[in-house]
Amino acid sequence: MSKPKPFPIPVRPAPEAAETEQDIAASACAGSEPYALMVLGDSMAPEFIEGEIIVVEPDGIAKDGAYVVAWANEEYIFRQLVLHPEGWMLKPLNPLYPNIPVDDVKETVKGVVVLKKKPGRRKEAKRYD
Repeated sequence: MSKPKPFPIPVRPAPEAAETEQDIAASACAGSEPYALMVLGDSMAPEFIEGEIIVVEPDGIAKDGAYVVAWANEEYIFRQLVLHPEGWMLKPLNPLYPNIPVDDVKETVKGVVVLKKKPGRRKEAKRYD
């Protein structure tokens, strides 16, 4: 049997991906369906470690102390929603990151975290209410 001959596969550069809030809102996960995200970075450590999976409920109730996905400073971020005397804030659990003031909770919060899981561990999950 002869060895297969290699053949060239053209590689083209990907177009610039400048995703906007509107692009994401129009995605297949838009609306009221829960969705999963992977935690990136250390802003929510030690409770949420990079690589863990969080399940976000878009129609969840954003209350004081809830973990939320929010649109702030032209990006989606994962923080804890807290009520300070000055008003609502998006608070990272890692003190190396700053709090972000929130003017309009309903406009800023895009979903509430209801569950976290470690990848590859089916039975290990923590619920957040």
